[in-house]
Amino acid sequence: MGKTVRIFLSFLFITCSFSVVFSQNQKIKATLISTLSIDADEFSGYDSFGYSYQIKDNVFSKTKGKEIFEYKNVSLGKITKVDLQNPLKIVLFYEDFNTVVLLDNQLNKMTEINFSLNNTPIVVSAIGMSTQNQLWIYNTLNQQIGLFDYLKNEYKTVSTPFIETIKYYQTDFNTFYWIDKKNNWFSCDIFGKTTALGKVSDFDSIEIINHHQYLFSKANLLYLRNINNGNSDTFSEIEILEKSFDNFHYKDQILSIFTAKEILNYKIVTP
Repeated sequence: MGKTVRIFLSFLFITCSFSVVFSQNQKIKATLISTLSIDADEFSGYDSFGYSYQIKDNVFSKTKGKEIFEYKNVSLGKITKVDLQNPLKIVLFYEDFNTVVLLDNQLNKMTEINFSLNNTPIVVSAIGMSTQNQLWIYNTLNQQIGLFDYLKNEYKTVSTPFIETIKYYQTDFNTFYWIDKKNNWFSCDIFGKTTALGKVSDFDSIEIINHHQYLFSKANLLYLRNINNGNSDTFSEIEILEKSFDNFHYKDQILSIFTAKEILNYKIVTP
């Protein structure tokens, strides 16, 4: 091997090594665009119309400026999950009573479904809005994902039984994502196709952006991770002002940080 070739290969190795290190340690600058004082126990997110949703003393509310709408149902216990994908049909899940309530855009009750009364036995531990008047369901009785048509009161199973228990889940209209207790990440579409998406980092809280990107917090630091079949995974720390926070929410390049007193909204651009 000639001296020139050896020098070129050494330079290439150093350049590639530097690129890998840099890609795993780059930071994303978050630009603060607004703050909102809030008195709430939990922040559920924003909709596309600019309304914020929160829970205080188990009362679910929707606010923008001086507008406020509220819904409470003391007979069903604690609100376990809120799904805001369709702001005209909001999903509230009350796990202790195996019940879901659908609300309209003024938080009036449209439908209440008690799955314990269904002809097919269902015990729900995960739920979300899907397509064509259907809800995503994880039924703990058979440990499978299903779809429930709330107009026809029909239920069908779409996945095979889970091997591990669910640590975290998230849904959109077409996909049910979950992370098991071993931090393995999967997706299931409405036709039942299940895909292994990789292994996620250890997290305190997490939010999935798409099939290969997610945000997560660990020890009050916030990160973005890109998974690309294990070949060029990248970690990026997101620089925010808060040294501690309760939760975060991401939608359409707006990162909302929820603290005990306020919501801080940042503009970020994900790679």
